[in-house]
Amino acid sequence: MKLIRFEYRNQKHAGVITSRGIAPVEAINARLGLRVPDDVLAIIQTGAQREIGNLDGIETIPFPEATPQLPYDVPPKIWCIGLNYKTHAEDIDAVQPEEPGSFMKPASCMFRPGGEIVLPPPHVSDDVDAEGELGVIIGKKCRAVPAREAKEVIFGYTTTLDLTALDVLRKNPRYLTRAKSIDTFFSFGPVIVTADEVPDVSKLEVITEHNGAICSRDFVSNMRHSPYELVRFHSDFMTLYPGDLISTGCPKGARIKRGDRVRARIEGVGTLEANVT
Repeated sequence: MKLIRFEYRNQKHAGVITSRGIAPVEAINARLGLRVPDDVLAIIQTGAQREIGNLDGIETIPFPEATPQLPYDVPPKIWCIGLNYKTHAEDIDAVQPEEPGSFMKPASCMFRPGGEIVLPPPHVSDDVDAEGELGVIIGKKCRAVPAREAKEVIFGYTTTLDLTALDVLRKNPRYLTRAKSIDTFFSFGPVIVTADEVPDVSKLEVITEHNGAICSRDFVSNMRHSPYELVRFHSDFMTLYPGDLISTGCPKGARIKRGDRVRARIEGVGTLEANVT
């Protein structure tokens, strides 16, 4: 199942992607006699997607008439993983850490899918890159998850765009959170694909496009720390909650400037793009 949050006629709703368009949750409930929340985060928290059956005959909204939104505005947690691909470490002349190089981002740095990345003033940063990544969405409250069970607590997958002020980071690696948290330095979605639709996450290819050309591409199988290992590792340190997001790293970022367009693309998961202003 592919979930999306969208705006239609000045109202925001949750829906399911079909071959015919978006099936709004409101229409699904009316047709099937359900009470699925009209809210993507609430669907994840309650597991209500399991109630949704055959969507044949449900009226859909054509894709061009709906404006994609963030799946939800405030994830319980946003974890990001640095240097998870060897190629990214080489690109910025850094050494891959033995353990996941994880850091958190605030919800205030998010922009809507298809929206705008607003570059900071030059005195704040004059060297920014954009990184297309695979995002993991947690589906169950969990702590100290054994490696063999990590797959069972994942709700699904999404695409993310993670941005970095590289010049800020070069000053001191302790400035990582600051370099990653500038307004419009993160987005995810617009689609969340449930885990059952991704039989082998290691075969997914993560692609970053810059002005229509491929900047970088690599397979999840080449990550130093797999999505399952990232879930296991972080659950050792803290409780994970439904809706928590782990952005798993980028093969290589695209240096961006005003007027550019960047896109994260993962076949079978989705695309996420933005204009740079």
